[in-house]
Amino acid sequence: MDRRDFLKTAAKAAAAAQVGAAVLAKGSEAAVEQKNGRFKKAIVLGMVQGEMSTPDRFKLARDCGFEGIEVPPPMTPEAIADVQKAVQESGIPAHSVIFGGWGKPLSHPDPAVRRQGLEDLETALKGAKEIGADGLLLVPAVVNKETRYVDAYRRSQEGIRQALDLAASLKVRINIENVWNKFLLSPLEFARYIDELRSPWVGTYFDVGNVIDFGWPEDWIRTLGGRIVKVHLKDFRRDGRKWVPLGEGDADYPEVRRALDQVKYSGWLTCELPAGDEAYLKEVARRVDRIIAGHSPVEA
Repeated sequence: MDRRDFLKTAAKAAAAAQVGAAVLAKGSEAAVEQKNGRFKKAIVLGMVQGEMSTPDRFKLARDCGFEGIEVPPPMTPEAIADVQKAVQESGIPAHSVIFGGWGKPLSHPDPAVRRQGLEDLETALKGAKEIGADGLLLVPAVVNKETRYVDAYRRSQEGIRQALDLAASLKVRINIENVWNKFLLSPLEFARYIDELRSPWVGTYFDVGNVIDFGWPEDWIRTLGGRIVKVHLKDFRRDGRKWVPLGEGDADYPEVRRALDQVKYSGWLTCELPAGDEAYLKEVARRVDRIIAGHSPVEA
């Protein structure tokens, strides 16, 4: 074979390889999306059923196809060490801490309760840093008979502002979740609330299932846009008002996936579902793969 023939043959081989790669990519969209780092699958720690250590829970989640875990706030040295050990032994990160904020909300009418809530938030931020998490989930306020909406708005922003310097120094973002707390009831208001805090260390932890009862997740995603830092996956059925497995409720996950594309979201997709065994977790992972690929979680 002379040099000219060799170059022609090499060019044909390269072209064939490109075609083959394209076919492979088309046939395994979810794997490609995960491989290039666009989306990462995770679960909350409480989804792992059974009596086992935290490291073993992490390992089982990893073996079922998940790449990260979201954990309760490690508020003590012992809890921090436990999660650190789990991360080291499993090889997957604790990417987020579910701090919450229901018990001592930053919106509470009693200043002493608000101060304790802020101290707990700061402790949780420090714990998140110790375990390598880059974010913390916060329920910013609770509106009820004792707490007016306008006061919840003002007090919670005041509390969050007091924690921003610490969050920035730790490089742990405070991610505010939309939950059933009678607060931030529209995507427009949610966006405004985030923007008014004027900090890159505050973002949105968007929960797909939590808005279905009074809105459409894809609409919220398109409105919140780049403010979304992390995403929770779950499903809800309006008829009967009940939580259901992924793909069995009123979440239009193909449309949710298109909305995430439109706002250029890249990051963690964390399932927040009931606990189950290994077979259950593998099925959840399979359904998330279908979401990533742009399909309904449940095959028709």
